[in-house]
Amino acid sequence: MTMTQSLINTKIKPFKATAFHNGDFVEVTEQDLMGKWSIVFFYPADFTFVCPTELGDMADHYEQLQAMGVEVYSVSTDTHFTHKAWHDSSDTINKIRFPMIGDPTGVISRNFGVMIEEEGLALRGSFLINPEGEIKVTEVHDLGIGRSAKDMVRKTQAAQYIAEHDGEVCPAAWQPGEETLAPSLDLVGKI
Repeated sequence: MTMTQSLINTKIKPFKATAFHNGDFVEVTEQDLMGKWSIVFFYPADFTFVCPTELGDMADHYEQLQAMGVEVYSVSTDTHFTHKAWHDSSDTINKIRFPMIGDPTGVISRNFGVMIEEEGLALRGSFLINPEGEIKVTEVHDLGIGRSAKDMVRKTQAAQYIAEHDGEVCPAAWQPGEETLAPSLDLVGKI
């Protein structure tokens, strides 16, 4: 068994790719993620089963994330052409307004440690990146386990809160407006 190093608090690595976004093909690089909060949302493949449920769920929460200053980037090892074809043929995928990045070479998937080399597909990985380009949340699922966009929204709210409130931390299942904690010697053993 080998240990892997966590990506938490590491900077995103350089990449350049083409995305399908709002009817156009656009270039996306790591520089596009700088200066704002971003979610990079990997999934195995277009035209599959769990993937459209996850992408549709994220699309349903996209407006809320945008209001929080967050951009979403979905990524699979399919091409941007395949993303367009899927977008044009599926009512669920047609709801998507965020960039759908094609990663046919697997560079981005490898950068984030989610590439399944034997299959040429990405695991279900979600990464929250702060405006400085540092990864603050990672969540990686096996292929059969779908993710919840609602929980990623909550994690984003917590990450943004602690970024703005030095010295405070968010307890389990924290929601905006609830109490946070200020770690101190006085709290040890009292929670």
